[in-house]
Amino acid sequence: MELVEVKTTAEKGRGLFARQPIKAGTVLFEESPLVSSQFCWNATYGYLACEYCLRPLETAECNVRRLASDFAIDLPYPECCPVQEQLERHTRCADCGTLYCSQACLSDALERYHKGLCLGANKDNASHPVNALIDFWKKTHYPPETSSILLIIKIIGMFKQIPDVQSKFDDFVSQAVNEDLEIFHKMLGKDFANQIEQLYALLVNAFEPTAHERLQWLTLSGFRSLLALIGTNGQGIGTSSFADWVRNVSELELQDKQRETVDALIDGLYTKLDDVVGSFLNNEGSALYSLQSKVNHSCAPNAECQFPHSNNVLALTTVQDIAAGEEICISYLDECALERSRHSRQKMLRENYLFQCQCEKCESQVNDPDETSEDEDDEEEMDDDSD
Repeated sequence: MELVEVKTTAEKGRGLFARQPIKAGTVLFEESPLVSSQFCWNATYGYLACEYCLRPLETAECNVRRLASDFAIDLPYPECCPVQEQLERHTRCADCGTLYCSQACLSDALERYHKGLCLGANKDNASHPVNALIDFWKKTHYPPETSSILLIIKIIGMFKQIPDVQSKFDDFVSQAVNEDLEIFHKMLGKDFANQIEQLYALLVNAFEPTAHERLQWLTLSGFRSLLALIGTNGQGIGTSSFADWVRNVSELELQDKQRETVDALIDGLYTKLDDVVGSFLNNEGSALYSLQSKVNHSCAPNAECQFPHSNNVLALTTVQDIAAGEEICISYLDECALERSRHSRQKMLRENYLFQCQCEKCESQVNDPDETSEDEDDEEEMDDDSD
């Protein structure tokens, strides 16, 4: 934290600010999450990741073969795949068989939440209350996913196992309603009321028989607040053994002919992957980070979240020079969303993060017409057609 500090301002509340001038490309800090989880559908589709840290568990070659549905693919330079040398470290929970990248991750999971959540022989029993809860979530939250009921399940496990865990969550912004704008988190609106009540009933059914006294806070209102907490504070994570292989191969010192050959191979594979799976290339999930959650949004961010270790450890890195005292901001929206109209961006931010963006980019476009981007119009038409 020597480069940055958390301060509170009248305009935005909490934010992260530079203590001194900072150059572009500087890692401001690295942070492990309070809790993280792979998305439910992502796991169902066979994306293999460590249950605790989301590190990829299949080699780059296995990964690209599966995604491209082409098991004749052979990747050169297997030494460039980090998973290759880690395979012998992979381990499983002795009771339920859940897969971890190392004994360290298994031990951490057991210590933090897994002892209270382990289903043992019922792990693949579809009628088990926990699995029924997950299945219902999947049926109401199809890809592309932005959050996971597994985060809430793990949080419940933490409350059951860690005596002082409440204080770790008190620091997150978790209100379901922004009183100034009178807007609701879209998951908590009237269109989702029945689903939330059904989710809550399934949650109670899954955990009430073994409920610890520390779970008495988990009323329907508490559940709604917990959904709002993960919805407004959750940070997306993406890891990929194939992407790691590509990055490491790009750093090899190769002769020109070898470089041309491997570059052509990579380009061809990405074209094939785009045809088969589109943008769904990674092990994907979300997490709660205490310090990162204090970083405010800008549609013209000066920093970004990266995952340099191919796991859930987040590195906040500057993307431009920052002056002393300047606020450090990231984008809560992906690159495609940032290219949309001001009206579209603000609509997404209101629905998902409960605030009206007043960043420099939005203020410079304040006189733009309140029109929805064409891409968003197309998506809404598709949603209407599917109803």
